[in-house]
Amino acid sequence: MPSSLPPPRRVRARLCRRPAGDTSGDTVWLFDLDNTLHDASHAIFPAINRLMTAYVARVLGCDEASASRVRVDYWQRYGATLLGMIRHHGVDPADFLRAAHEFPELADMVRVRRGLAAHLRRLPGRKILVTNAPQDYARAVLEIAGIRHCFERVVAIEQMWVHGHLRPKPDRRMLRRLLAQARIAPHRAVLVEDTVSHLKRYAGTGIRTAWVTGYLRTVAPSRPHVVPAAAAAGHDDGSRRDAAVRSTLEAEDRRHAGHAVQERSVTLVAAETQAPQAQPDNVPRVRARVPNRPAYVDIKVQSMHQLQRRMRRTGS
Repeated sequence: MPSSLPPPRRVRARLCRRPAGDTSGDTVWLFDLDNTLHDASHAIFPAINRLMTAYVARVLGCDEASASRVRVDYWQRYGATLLGMIRHHGVDPADFLRAAHEFPELADMVRVRRGLAAHLRRLPGRKILVTNAPQDYARAVLEIAGIRHCFERVVAIEQMWVHGHLRPKPDRRMLRRLLAQARIAPHRAVLVEDTVSHLKRYAGTGIRTAWVTGYLRTVAPSRPHVVPAAAAAGHDDGSRRDAAVRSTLEAEDRRHAGHAVQERSVTLVAAETQAPQAQPDNVPRVRARVPNRPAYVDIKVQSMHQLQRRMRRTGS
C-alpha cells in the first residue's frame, strides 16, 4: 500500500545535539513521551481525539457520531483507529498522523513539572525517546518542555517500520530491532512508560521497566467511545459531553474494570483517549486508582524526580 512514510532502511532516527547531563554508566533509558514526560491528558489528548474523529468522518463521509462508532469498532478489533483506517479505507498513515497532531497553540497545551530538565540531566545513563507519536510533534513537545537536549535521539513512529509494516509500541519486533541497531543489550535498557499494558507486553524480553503513574486520571477514559448524536452535531453546551464521559467512567466502574481499563492504551497512537472537552472550575480532577506494582514492572514512580532520586540511591 502506498504511503509517504518510508520503510526503515530509508529512514534514520534524527540525532539531537550532543546530549546534556550525566550519560555515565551502562543504563540506556527508553522514554515514552505523552503522559510520561508531560501531562498530555490536560489538553493534548482531548484535542487529538477530536481531530481523529473529524478525520474519520471526512474519510467516511458521515457525521461525527457515526465516526466515533467506527473508531470504537476499530479500536476493539485492531488496537488503534489508524490500523483499521489503513486496512479498510486505504488511508495514508502519514496524513492521518499529521491531521491528528495539528496544534497551532501547542506551546499553551504542554504541561511539565518544574525541574524536569534538571532531573533528566542528573539521571545517569544514555537517554532515547521512543514514542508512537509523529516525529515533528515529538520534537516540538521536547523543545517546548526544554528537554530536547537531554536525548541523544528521537525514535518516532516514522522509524517503526519492520519488514514493510508499521510495528509501533508495544511490538516486540520493533524494540528488538531498535536495540540491535543501537547495539544495546536488552538487560541494559529500561523502558519508561505510563502505559502499563506496554510494559507487560515487553515482559520476558530482558529489558527492565519503569512505570510512571503521576499523570493517570479517571477523567480520561482510555478508549474511544460513542459520542451522542446531539453532542456531535454541536447542539449541547458542553455539560452533556461531560455527562457522557462521567457515564462512561461509571459504566467501567460497574464492570469492575477500574484502573485496568483506564490505563489501557492503543497500539499505534498513545493519545487515543476520549477526554472531556472541559471541566467546570469547581470540579476537581481525580487521580486514577493506581494499583500496586505488577510483577513485570521493575520500578514504579510518580515523576522523573522520584526516578532520578531512586537511581541515584541504588546506582544504575
